[in-house]
Amino acid sequence: MANHPNWRLPEVPKFALTSPDFEEGETLPQWARSGIAGAGGEDRSPTLHWDGAPSGTRSFALTCFDPDAPTGSGWWHWAVYNIPAKVTSLPQDAGNPDAGLLPSGAITLPNELRLERYLGAAPPSGHGEHRYVFTVSALDVERLDIPVGSTPAILGFHIASHIVARAQLTGVSETA
Repeated sequence: MANHPNWRLPEVPKFALTSPDFEEGETLPQWARSGIAGAGGEDRSPTLHWDGAPSGTRSFALTCFDPDAPTGSGWWHWAVYNIPAKVTSLPQDAGNPDAGLLPSGAITLPNELRLERYLGAAPPSGHGEHRYVFTVSALDVERLDIPVGSTPAILGFHIASHIVARAQLTGVSETA
């Protein structure tokens, strides 16, 4: 139970999260691997579509987390919050701040390398397959007020107080 990425999250209704770039449990595309962390990729976030969030949803938060990282606490690859409720998808490379593809008002928190962007998959050498869990949380508030530079774990703490539903999609990647 403790190895499952949701073992401590509040139980809430589910809605759908899909991507044309990979299916649930399938390998992430090579371009979604990390170039920054030396895994031969481009640090390009996949296209994400979500559907079926409850009518009371007032905003969304998005995270990408690797529960298999050999850290004792996993590895946060991407965290975005204050995504307007009318938004139901993000295009490929939305995690690149230079691309300008996130909706107005959305805020990206620093990942584990302290970069405010999507960081692609990069399992350590010899570590085998890792899961990359993309989670979209439907929230009952239009905005979360989180201090600048906060960690994705702080975002998760705030999400837990306002979540009304959750959608998840998991891709995998092995050592390059």
